[in-house]
Amino acid sequence: MPRSHFTFTSESVSEGHPDKVADQISDAVVDLFLSRDPVARVACETLVTTQRIVLAGEVRCNPDVFPTLDEIEKVARATVRRIGYEQHGFHWQTADFACHLHGQSAHIAMGVDESGNKDEGAGDQGIMFGYATDETPEFMPATLYYAHRILERLAQDRHNRVVDFLEPDAKSQVTLAYENEVPVGATALVVSTQHTRELSNDAGQKRLRDYVMTVLEDVLPKGWVPNDSSRIFVNPTGLFEIGGPDGDAGLTGRKIIVDTYGGASPHGGGAFSGKDPTKVDRSAAYVARYLAKNIVAAGLARRVTIQLSYAIGVAEPLSILVDTHGTGTVPEDRIEAALPRLVRLTPKGIRTHLGLNRPIYERTAAYGHFGRTPDAEGGFTWERTDLVDALRDAL
Repeated sequence: MPRSHFTFTSESVSEGHPDKVADQISDAVVDLFLSRDPVARVACETLVTTQRIVLAGEVRCNPDVFPTLDEIEKVARATVRRIGYEQHGFHWQTADFACHLHGQSAHIAMGVDESGNKDEGAGDQGIMFGYATDETPEFMPATLYYAHRILERLAQDRHNRVVDFLEPDAKSQVTLAYENEVPVGATALVVSTQHTRELSNDAGQKRLRDYVMTVLEDVLPKGWVPNDSSRIFVNPTGLFEIGGPDGDAGLTGRKIIVDTYGGASPHGGGAFSGKDPTKVDRSAAYVARYLAKNIVAAGLARRVTIQLSYAIGVAEPLSILVDTHGTGTVPEDRIEAALPRLVRLTPKGIRTHLGLNRPIYERTAAYGHFGRTPDAEGGFTWERTDLVDALRDAL
């Protein structure tokens, strides 16, 4: 029996968190290759640590437009500069850089590529999930939505010099109370943010807390911030002067729950960043979100989870599951039968329908891949609700 009264928590991390730095560099490399060759294959992993950036993985690209090592390095450093790292322990200009990207395995290429009557196959086996809920206008879990928005506000104020004491690394955590499955207010909030040395005293920490409190009041709905200040934690360890890759190593793909639904939905395990859209870890998760969001937007359910599964080298999904968690207005098996008629769920079909063979991925690598606004350059197409009428007609 589902609970109607409960608390739930999600966390987010900023663009300057070490793992997110790595994700953004990996996706910047994906964008570089796709800008040269729309059918390039990229699987780029990034490690960042004290004054060091290391790339590894495999790529394939038209040799006539293959990026040079200098171009790859330039993109990596530009990403770090955009984030804002100019610290002694991690600086966009002076950090050591190493690139160990190499050619894609011929055996993988053989299974994935189209040939003769063979359709393009999935780049790997795996299970992917999509989720949507009517908790927010963006059809996202409210806990994660507000955790992202808090950190986006901190980053905006830092970049715009609204305050002069913030550094790029930050984390947030939002616990909300639900009544009748509807979020009604926060019961606990956590914000940890890297700061300049000038705030490393009692007066500085008070200044930081006062600033964070104004952000919480601005970002969260009116009346949601807890009245009990003991339930609001700002830099609970005390000081946060050393941060970013100098404070903790970062790796691509370690924040998959932050990237998706904040724990409100299962995750298949595969990360998104650093992968071109032939990898169903990425593209099938995007289309699953697209389908889930359209189902909720069409009024067919208040909450829905979709699972897809694939085998390497095989085009069609092995299974499709729709779970409306008891909120659906039509039987789930009817929705399952309708979805493949509306979108071809092969790797090529997904990429074609969502227009994924474009350099649109670096922008996804911080503050979540979902719940974003589709843009004029073709980013976040999986957030469109253009399937609503077709879904209603099909059911």
